[in-house]
Amino acid sequence: MQNLTAPNLLVDYDRLDRMAEEHAEQFRNAEPFQHIVIDNFLPEHVLAPLVEEFPLPDAPLAWRKHYVEPKPGQVAQANKLGFSDLTKLGPNIRQLFWEMNSARFLTAMEKLSGIDKLICDPSLDGGGIHQSMRGAVLAMHADFSHHPVYKLDRRLNIILYLNPVWKDEWEGHLELWDKSMTRCVHRVAPILNRVVVFSTTQTSYHGHPQPLNTPDGITRKSMALYYYTNGRPEGENDGEHGTLWQRRPGEKSATEESKVEVQDFSPQSDESPSLKRRLSSFANRLLRDKQ
Repeated sequence: MQNLTAPNLLVDYDRLDRMAEEHAEQFRNAEPFQHIVIDNFLPEHVLAPLVEEFPLPDAPLAWRKHYVEPKPGQVAQANKLGFSDLTKLGPNIRQLFWEMNSARFLTAMEKLSGIDKLICDPSLDGGGIHQSMRGAVLAMHADFSHHPVYKLDRRLNIILYLNPVWKDEWEGHLELWDKSMTRCVHRVAPILNRVVVFSTTQTSYHGHPQPLNTPDGITRKSMALYYYTNGRPEGENDGEHGTLWQRRPGEKSATEESKVEVQDFSPQSDESPSLKRRLSSFANRLLRDKQ
């Protein structure tokens, strides 16, 4: 007789439905824009395989190397890697992405956000796994408004952090700023199993503008998914735009005046120096530049 038992799932959907219902009002009334921070998002027993499978920066993958310089000498993003080809990731990470793009997960996100008819992006364009190295910066910004291929309206971001250890002095906090870019309203540490869900609008300014100060061999790891709709409310329809980079008060460039050196993390071969040695070398150079 055929076994129709469902495979083990990483997401506890019944618990997810309860969380969405319990946090919906808080999400919709949050400042400076609609968002929610939820700890212990996944069942504890599924975390170790996800952390273990997360690839190192020198893994033989075709990493996207995020570097943005809106104007000469003004670095808005650097030392961040991204990857979204699920066929080349471990089975647990791959399954979690599939579950978070499932119809039932989207229904829970609709219940949480109040946004109907959410559409997932199986291509994970701009999303997937993200990894930032020492010295990484992500200036304050509002995200691009439409999917680059399908032209759907981007409505919701979800970020799941997979950092087993994190200290405040390492920086890397996700900052949420008000629409006038005059003050930071929330700073969110990227700790293990913490998820952040927030609406994507022209003024949902976020980033981690302070250069990452992690020890050798420690990176800031996360999974990112973006959800879309076919159109958006009339009052929010300000036309299509790319990433809207912002400066903090008194900031002369997107990353203050600190010089950011871009590191090339190529797939490691037998002849390549070790990851730890390359990270250490990069950290020493970055410190010299700041002196």
